Amino acid sequence: MLPGVTTLSEPLTRALGPRTAKTLEGAFGMRTVGELLRHYPRRYYTRGELTDLSSLREGDHVTVLARVHMVKEIPLPPTPGKGRRSRLEVVVTDDRDKLILTFFSGIHVFRRKLVPGVVGMFAGTVSSFRGRRQLVHPECEMLPGAPPNADLNPELAAEFATEMIPVYPASAKASSWMIARAVKTVLDPLDAGEDPIPAGTRERHGLAGRAEAIRAIHRPLDRADLKRARDRLKWDEAFLLQAALAQRRLAAAALPAMPRPHVDGGIADEFDARLPFTLTKGQVAVGETIAGELACAYPMHRLLQGEVGSGKTVIAIRAMLQVVDSGGQAALLAPTEVLAQQHYRSVTGMLGPLAQAGQLGANPSTEHATGVSLLTGSVGAAARRSALSDVFTGDAGIVIGTHALLEEQVQFSDLGLVVIDEQHRFGVEQRDALRAKAADNRPHVLVMTATPIPRTVAMTVYGDLETSTLTELPAGRSAIASHVVPAADKPHFLERAWERVREEVTRGQQAYVVCPRIGDGPETDDADGYPGDAARDGA
Repeated sequence: MLPGVTTLSEPLTRALGPRTAKTLEGAFGMRTVGELLRHYPRRYYTRGELTDLSSLREGDHVTVLARVHMVKEIPLPPTPGKGRRSRLEVVVTDDRDKLILTFFSGIHVFRRKLVPGVVGMFAGTVSSFRGRRQLVHPECEMLPGAPPNADLNPELAAEFATEMIPVYPASAKASSWMIARAVKTVLDPLDAGEDPIPAGTRERHGLAGRAEAIRAIHRPLDRADLKRARDRLKWDEAFLLQAALAQRRLAAAALPAMPRPHVDGGIADEFDARLPFTLTKGQVAVGETIAGELACAYPMHRLLQGEVGSGKTVIAIRAMLQVVDSGGQAALLAPTEVLAQQHYRSVTGMLGPLAQAGQLGANPSTEHATGVSLLTGSVGAAARRSALSDVFTGDAGIVIGTHALLEEQVQFSDLGLVVIDEQHRFGVEQRDALRAKAADNRPHVLVMTATPIPRTVAMTVYGDLETSTLTELPAGRSAIASHVVPAADKPHFLERAWERVREEVTRGQQAYVVCPRIGDGPETDDADGYPGDAARDGA
């Protein structure tokens, strides 16, 4: 490093000295110049043109340029236990009108700074007291080089009027002005180093260089300069995040996975032939994408999102059957018992005889079939032993369950696909715990959610997953109407809601009631020990 040059990695103790560095570390955890410079201003104010004090309105946040006209300390009524107290009243003027500055603390400091005749900038919110407009504890910045009794020179006012003053997130020990001084100290000799965004990318998108952006975010020349800096620094965050996520995806793709290709004439094809409806174009397209990824020698990581009724379950079943055809097993993890049981009924109902392998009375005309097991915390001991045995031997090609699937005693014969419903209800560790139950290779992963996920959130929260979206409802599926019923303050709304439920049910339709639990009352645990899940997810 060249003498006198500051780098982003330089410790603050060397750049600012141990005292200031200790203050900044204690207040904000900063240790390096880079961390200080990433402590961006919270807002900015322009000192503004010479202010006509008579135009100030109560409630406005203003910045005024004015001369101190008079300073007066006024005693306050004594308070038991607090001794003598007073307030400082400073009258400032623009030679046309007057404004009161009121200070209740730090009076001796302001008495030394605000003497009659000095010119300064004062920023605060206009209020009134006994019919007089005032600023209570305004921010004060005296104009350097302005001698006492100086005239309000328009050129001097213009110089300071155009300057944008940064206001930093501060604390009791580290004021905004102190942070601004520290930033100035390290910013002047800064060597920002190599720009992390390639020159070609910067040119294509009209981005400022990193050094320029760092300077402008702390010392913008004007609003356009500030916008340019913000645009570039937002790019830094997004670009680096996407680069890190791309590295994660590449690292995942380098891991081995057992290919699970489509088998012609297998159980998956028989399931398709038995479907009583036609798949939508979206379902066909997403299904082909998933089928192609399951056939690869690296693990699939895909997020499938779509509204309730858009056909995510059919997509998941077809993917699971493709894995079963190749000799593997698929596990479907649901966040609650209610949802796990719903999935079990849906899967077995849609598969019909294809889910009856090994069962007495199975249809002998069915050429292909597999077993489907349910594992939750409330499953009886005998049923649990049977399910664990089928999972271990591979007789259960599809296993559906809650967090019970993560228990150590659940051992798969050949876990090839993990399907997770409502991923946001699970942590990364839980997802990894289920993936770890695969033998030598990592299983493919399909995550489903009905929660609308904007692209930016999908990129950050589910950054290691490719995203597919079902945007159309199957043919004949009517739109779902959702209504919020303010039952507490409008009981007749609740009565009408139940009438509508009865009307729909009488016509052969369905209604789903969601009753959120609000408050800190007693919790009712579901069978897996997750408080209130059953109460929230089923009605």
